[in-house]
Amino acid sequence: MQLRRRKQDGGGDQKSPTGDEASSAENQERGWDESEEKEKHKKSGGETEKKHGEAHKHQSHQNQSSSHGGKQAHSDSNKPDKPDKHEKPQHKLEKKPPSPAKLRPTRWRCVDNCCWLIGYVCVCWWMLLALYNALPTLPQYVTEKITGPAPDPPGVKLAKEGLLAKHPVVFVPGIVTGGLELWQGKPCADGLFRKRLWGGTFGEVYKRPYCWMEHMSLDNETGLDLPGMRVRAVSGLVAADYFAPGYFVWAVLIENLARIGYEERNMYMAAYDWRLSFQNTEVRDKTLTKLKNTIETLYETNDNNKVVVVPHSMGALYFLHFMKWVEAPKPMGGGGGDQWCAKYLKAVMNIGGPFLGVSKSFTGLFSAEAKDIAVARAIAPGVLDSELFGLQTLQHIMRVTRTWDAAMSMLPKGGEKVWGNADWSPEEGYDCSKGKRLERSLDNDTDSTLGPHGKPYAHYGRLVSFGLDSAQKPSSVVREVQEECAANTSSTSPVRSNVTCGEVWTEYHEMTWDDLESIPKEGYYTASSVIDLLRKVAPNMMRRADANWAFGLAENPSDPKYNHHKYWANPFETTLPNAPDMEVYCMYGVGILTERSYIYKLSPSSDSCYIPFRIDTSAEGESEGCLKGGVHFIDGDETVPALSAGYMCQKGWRGKTRYNPYGSQTYVKEYNHAPPANLLEGRGTQSGSHVDIMGNFALIEDVMRVAAGSSGEDIGGDRTYSDIPKWSERIKVEL
Repeated sequence: MQLRRRKQDGGGDQKSPTGDEASSAENQERGWDESEEKEKHKKSGGETEKKHGEAHKHQSHQNQSSSHGGKQAHSDSNKPDKPDKHEKPQHKLEKKPPSPAKLRPTRWRCVDNCCWLIGYVCVCWWMLLALYNALPTLPQYVTEKITGPAPDPPGVKLAKEGLLAKHPVVFVPGIVTGGLELWQGKPCADGLFRKRLWGGTFGEVYKRPYCWMEHMSLDNETGLDLPGMRVRAVSGLVAADYFAPGYFVWAVLIENLARIGYEERNMYMAAYDWRLSFQNTEVRDKTLTKLKNTIETLYETNDNNKVVVVPHSMGALYFLHFMKWVEAPKPMGGGGGDQWCAKYLKAVMNIGGPFLGVSKSFTGLFSAEAKDIAVARAIAPGVLDSELFGLQTLQHIMRVTRTWDAAMSMLPKGGEKVWGNADWSPEEGYDCSKGKRLERSLDNDTDSTLGPHGKPYAHYGRLVSFGLDSAQKPSSVVREVQEECAANTSSTSPVRSNVTCGEVWTEYHEMTWDDLESIPKEGYYTASSVIDLLRKVAPNMMRRADANWAFGLAENPSDPKYNHHKYWANPFETTLPNAPDMEVYCMYGVGILTERSYIYKLSPSSDSCYIPFRIDTSAEGESEGCLKGGVHFIDGDETVPALSAGYMCQKGWRGKTRYNPYGSQTYVKEYNHAPPANLLEGRGTQSGSHVDIMGNFALIEDVMRVAAGSSGEDIGGDRTYSDIPKWSERIKVEL
């Protein structure tokens, strides 16, 4: 045995087999790399490939040799090297052990690739960010090479001219743009104290959507807080400088004003809870009183210089309400008297103010949609309404937004005399597809079906039509067809309350099939009848609306009955204050297609929990207007039609009228939309879009010059690009 052992060892350098080799055999069974193990125990280099083959051949005997102390293992390993006659050649049995990479489970390869991809993206992003911070002038350099030297921001330009801060400035944000934070909530909102529920990152929407919607809702009966919840407006300039990170609202205007000396001592953000009715912001939060006191303080601490107020969007209606409230006696009003505005206000510079309302406010309340949502529905049918995945997004949106009373402040005002009737509207003849604007006779030619361009009339006065024929045919023809359909059809369908819809229950589910099917049978609805339609489909919401808002047209707005607060946000049922020296500006964008009227249809799944009506995106075709995806468009800022934003300054308040009895000066300032020249320009410095206009250099310069002491005449008076002068003349309202 000793002789055989020496022959096997082949010299004194090799060590005798020990228990480590037995452990090595066990490692081979686990798929370890045998070549690496042999290099650890044999350094002479005398092993050959046949040793590997023998190791595989006698693998079954190695466990036994380890139990007998190792001698038997070497005895078995010293068998003759000649292969058995029935055994295949060793080189055919030999296989290279798999590498560790090949032993990796294949199911992780996709994940690994994704991780590598994410890693590459992150590294590239960090490198670009580092390069951007290291070379802050690089974006400007590239932009200037493409578009030429960039103009100085208005703040830099006016500072070079020597302009300095003079009149204090108050900003009044609109709907949606102001931040809201939580002060008290239910257990599901633990950890969110004083965190933004609206604005900022909207992170809580994704983490706990149902809890978020519950806290963003108001009481459907009172329009105030739900029990145990308190959501309040964020205070200070940060309330609405940015709507979300990187998406500015007031930030650009604030920055430019700061360049000529403005700071928080002479600037103020009049934040409020934009969900509430305007009067309820005073009832619950005393916001109107706070605004009154702040304006008085700014006046007194800035050398008795009057204040320049800059409202945006719905903020224009909010401040119109404030000017009547501050004059009215207590307890309904602020008790400031009829000279308060004349003493404290220099100018009210309304940006994108929806004074006559907007059509899309109706569609939001009627079917929780507008153009963009309707398009999304057409691209991915059923996703927004999906019951399978529990989304039912539009139903939840409707349930929440119908509790926001402020949304009803922007419903169309003035009725058919302002917005048009079934066969006439002020804007008819506008061809948005070719940019042509042709006048049309004011005669109501109900037998005519074609307009000046040889195309069917858009009939903008029919704010809502059910079917393309109802939108284009003469009203007499439509009415005859609808009466015939109503006479020959009847419904025996059950009450919709038999359908169980859980959390997405809406007021539609309390209606009968007869009520629902009677709505499309009317054919079309005008600015007057859409208010009645909402009273039918949303009675709880409209009970609050009738207590807080008015949508008519007063022949004598000085009548004492209009001293009630529900009339103060309607420019046709209230008057401007007794402030002859106060200037009123209507500043808004034009040159963008803006929603004006809609074509609807019954929902194809109206027998479930779906909203029973939706915009008919299949309605396409040429007309005197621009019909795309069931929507007729007109000139405006993409949200507010030019007629709504500009009529009051163009005509309704121009000179001494029944709505401006003291003759305050009014100016129309339109900003023709120009999209960004390239991606490096961001949202553009010449944009006319409803929110992006807040970064428009021309608008910012106009505001800054007035704040520095200029008058409307000093900055050029009226500037119009749209047909607002012609359209205003077509509205036959007694002034």
